[in-house]
Amino acid sequence: MSFFDDVDEPPARPPRAEPRRQRPSGRRRPPGDQQIQTRRAIAVIAVIVVIVVIGLLVNSCEVSARNSSLKDYNASVYSLIKSSDETGAQLFSVLKTNAGSANVTGLESQINATLKSAANQLAKANSLSAPGQLQSAQQHLVLALTMRRDGIATISRNIEPALGTSASTDAVNAIAGAAAQFYASDVLYKSYTLPEIVAQLHSANIPVGGVDGQAVWGGQFLTDLGWLEPAWVATTLGARVPSSAVPFTPGLHGHSLNGVSVGSNTMAPGVTNHVPASPAPTFSLNITNGGHFDEFNVKCKVSIQGLSDAGTGTLNETTPNQTTDCQVTLPSPPTPGTYSVTAEVVPVRGEKNTSNNSQTFTVDFTS
Repeated sequence: MSFFDDVDEPPARPPRAEPRRQRPSGRRRPPGDQQIQTRRAIAVIAVIVVIVVIGLLVNSCEVSARNSSLKDYNASVYSLIKSSDETGAQLFSVLKTNAGSANVTGLESQINATLKSAANQLAKANSLSAPGQLQSAQQHLVLALTMRRDGIATISRNIEPALGTSASTDAVNAIAGAAAQFYASDVLYKSYTLPEIVAQLHSANIPVGGVDGQAVWGGQFLTDLGWLEPAWVATTLGARVPSSAVPFTPGLHGHSLNGVSVGSNTMAPGVTNHVPASPAPTFSLNITNGGHFDEFNVKCKVSIQGLSDAGTGTLNETTPNQTTDCQVTLPSPPTPGTYSVTAEVVPVRGEKNTSNNSQTFTVDFTS
């Protein structure tokens, strides 16, 4: 054994333990994690902004589409109603121009031409695509144009019996009834369709009228309310219907005779008025409708006592408070001499006060 074998080796030192680090009292995120959170917040905000912008764009497109729909519908209604009113003007022009016409077949053909136009206008109305908020206006529009078409069809069916040799009172009344349909169609359009359209345009901040605003049509199909009166219809058409067969409205009726003249010579009571006997003189009777109603086929008469030379004249219509002249020409030159001449506006149906209907003068018919 060597020397070194007897010596004991010192024991090996245990490794030194690493000192323990103390944890901080607060938890801190690494700098990289903070940046990630910031980027995420920015992304979320960006997404929200994009969504809002897209929403605004979609809403803008919807508003633009809605406004375009309103404008297009209004333009279609404007054109359609204007065309329909022109058809009405054509119808009444045909009826007045051919009053008393013996060519009833030709007149009926012209009426049927307006009927065809009215039917086409109704078909166009039915094909319109109305915005949702104007469905009620669309329904009233279609009904108004239906009434116009049906009214013209009624006139077409009744024009021949109304103008026949033995005029039918029922036919004349039916034509007046058709005019009532036209009037009702005007009420439907003006009181319902048009206000509803205008209200929706205003609601959408779309200007109406003026230079830059939306044009709206305010005309009407029936421009003369006389067509609602059977007596006026009969007179205008030249139908030979007895006045007693025409419906009568109770109330104040009648005329007053204000004065009488022959040329520049005004007749005066209590003196002798001188009038040339030849040519047959024309008496001008100035009368006033003092009642509350239109009167039709108003008759005037001038008679000469002792002679058969009586003349008559007719006014187609007088209106309340209207003053007008009724012309009466004697059928032939009266025999020269001095006579008592009576001028009269014949009492109308329902007239109770007739004390102011006539005047009598002394007239010297000179040769």
